[in-house]
Amino acid sequence: MAKIALIGASGNAGSRILKELSDRGHQVTAIARNPEKIAALPGVTAAAGDAQDAASLAGLVQGHDAVISSVRFTGTDFSIITDALRKAGVTRYLVVGGAASLEIAPGQRLLDQPDFPEAYKEEATNGAATLDYLRTLDDLEWTFLSPSAMFVPGERTGKFRLGKDALLSNENGSSISFEDYAIAMVDEIENPKHIRQRFTVGY
Repeated sequence: MAKIALIGASGNAGSRILKELSDRGHQVTAIARNPEKIAALPGVTAAAGDAQDAASLAGLVQGHDAVISSVRFTGTDFSIITDALRKAGVTRYLVVGGAASLEIAPGQRLLDQPDFPEAYKEEATNGAATLDYLRTLDDLEWTFLSPSAMFVPGERTGKFRLGKDALLSNENGSSISFEDYAIAMVDEIENPKHIRQRFTVGY
């Protein structure tokens, strides 16, 4: 059993990660701007917090074994979060990543393809920049878990593949449910295999 702080615990991915952590018996501080939206689950303590307030965030995450952030890239300065972790003395940091920085061929990112949807470009560009930032850090044990292209509500099947920097796809396209993504994230907490690395999960 670990003590985990989860920033963005009420969102699509965050709520599924929260349930997976709770179901596996971990103690979770579930942080959100609106903590009343956080599901009441065993082992979960809801807390109001802002990912962009380093001082208060440091106080919330102090004493935890790991911190997960499940927040939008646009409008989030990840250096504030990493500064809060340093202040709190927490070295393990896991990030709900994006798919756009994955490669569809060597050296060819999904983000850079001419048909990449304009509506997602700002968030995707900021996600790729966040990964680049994390790759400059050698004092935190960070992990960036990219979903597949379609990151959607679905079922918890436990049947998926892991990869590194290449987009995973099959005959049905590139997808992963929030529920199965949560399994991969919590597996990485319990059995770390991707310290200071990005990896991806898909069907």
